[in-house]
Amino acid sequence: MKKREYLKRWAKAAGIRALKTVAQTAVAMIGTEAAALGDVNWLLVLSASALAGILSLLMSIAGLPEVED
Repeated sequence: MKKREYLKRWAKAAGIRALKTVAQTAVAMIGTEAAALGDVNWLLVLSASALAGILSLLMSIAGLPEVED
């Protein structure tokens, strides 16, 4: 597999993983923050979710099983 094709496949797989991680973190933060939607600290939810997405991308550097060498 050519390097360019590999990087394209890796970026797509890593992006999908990061997006799923962001969504899962947001759901968890909203669920633990408050019972009522108006009581949710949206800045905290956003920052925690963004950090989780960044960490997911960094972890993907170690390798992704979806993308073979």
